[in-house]
Amino acid sequence: MLTYRPLNLIFRALANHTRRHLFEQLCDDENYVTALTEPLPITRQAVLQHLAVLERNGLIHTEKHGTVVWCRIEPHALSLLEQWLSEHRGYYARRQAMRARLK
Repeated sequence: MLTYRPLNLIFRALANHTRRHLFEQLCDDENYVTALTEPLPITRQAVLQHLAVLERNGLIHTEKHGTVVWCRIEPHALSLLEQWLSEHRGYYARRQAMRARLK
């Protein structure tokens, strides 16, 4: 069984559409803050604040190289989400099978 505190932090961080967008951008590959900021209608400072929330809640890791800040997904966060989904998917499948037997 999962402990729910880390999972709650992940869901809370992803509840914001801008943070979900940034997270999705990083799912493809690591990227630097300027590239993540360019397509968004918000300031670099706002993007940095959103990235800080994602990092504080275990979804991403940032690393500074000179003046460039690189961001990447934290695989552990994805595995927590996958585990939670698979547990609930199993529950749903069992429930559907039970309903089918009762018909």
